[in-house]
Amino acid sequence: MVMESIPAEGSKMRIQSYKHDGKIHRVWSETTILKGTDHVVIGGNNRTLVTESDGRKWVTREPAIVYFHKDFWFNVICMFRDDGVYYYCNLSSPYACDDEAIKYIDYDLDIKVYPDGKYHLLDEDEYKMHRSKMNYPKSIDEILKHQVDELQQWIEHKKGPFAPDFIKVWHHRFNNVN
Repeated sequence: MVMESIPAEGSKMRIQSYKHDGKIHRVWSETTILKGTDHVVIGGNNRTLVTESDGRKWVTREPAIVYFHKDFWFNVICMFRDDGVYYYCNLSSPYACDDEAIKYIDYDLDIKVYPDGKYHLLDEDEYKMHRSKMNYPKSIDEILKHQVDELQQWIEHKKGPFAPDFIKVWHHRFNNVN
């Protein structure tokens, strides 16, 4: 049995994403925890080493704030680029956290949000392929469809990590710890 833990503010944690079949998908080597509660984890990283399931490695190009919530089947990466803030939203299981890492199951679907507020649902073909290959249960399919709608509402209403104040506060806090 894995003991859940709340990451301490200021600590460094890995982020590990898995696929539905339990295989590792991607690992971010280090994220600075800016806030940890029993429901939310907010972290920041910049120039972080990322390792893919096939062993390929790359380094993130810009500072980012990551947002995880226990009650929602998505997580959000807010990336700070010269022309504005971009968001990459992963449809995923709610996160789990232990002493090793923040962990979640990546369910393929993503939403990319541009600085002008426009957004696109991505990777529907990958989702269909993996849903068949890994036998996603009907319940997961229904949850994810509902969560895509929920996430789109958050984006359109500038809720949670999409709120301008969220970005200002957490970007400032991340800059002050690094």
